[in-house]
Amino acid sequence: MEEKLLDILERICDDEAVREDLEMDLFEEGLLDSLAIAELIVAVEEEFKVLLSPTEYEKEELSTVHKIEKILKAKGVE
Repeated sequence: MEEKLLDILERICDDEAVREDLEMDLFEEGLLDSLAIAELIVAVEEEFKVLLSPTEYEKEELSTVHKIEKILKAKGVE
């Protein structure tokens, strides 16, 4: 799961830096913004066959790779 998620984030953020520190705040580093988060949600839903409502999560909950992984694990993604 992690590798697929990193591939998605690298494509959306257009930066390999997402792979360097999985606890890096993607918003603080300027790698994600509100438009990119919408794109991320759609890509994650398609890749992992889960439903993520944009209103279900706060920006902070989607700010790092590890936090996104935690959400996916809670949705049953292995």
